[in-house]
Amino acid sequence: MVFSTKNREPCLDDSTHAELHAYLGGTIGNLAGVLLKAGSVSDHVHLLISHPRTVSPADLIQEIKTGSSKWLKTRGPHYANFHWQSGYGIFSVSPSHRPALETCLANQAEHHRKVTFQDEYRKLLRKYGLEHDERYVWD
Repeated sequence: MVFSTKNREPCLDDSTHAELHAYLGGTIGNLAGVLLKAGSVSDHVHLLISHPRTVSPADLIQEIKTGSSKWLKTRGPHYANFHWQSGYGIFSVSPSHRPALETCLANQAEHHRKVTFQDEYRKLLRKYGLEHDERYVWD
């Protein structure tokens, strides 16, 4: 799954990523899922998870985003007005592609020196054959 900060605001500090990933993993675990790998940069997060069978994707995302937004706001004044974007992307990945995805998630900072979040997200939508209207994708 992937989602960005509100308006792709580059506000996620490098020093916060490990704690944020741990927090997200705890939320997913509390809902009977498993965080397999996380990757983030200043304006978005990628999560490779084993999705719990008892929670809908929309409910899982809501719990992840609501809880982590509240948690981030306790991390100091820098995050006082923090919000995630309204939307998200959630995609299935075949087991044979998992190692490549894990490598990609581990190298997010390097990857995003060349590719913006928006270009990356458009590529994912094309790859999965998902039509979209740009007016409703970005917030």
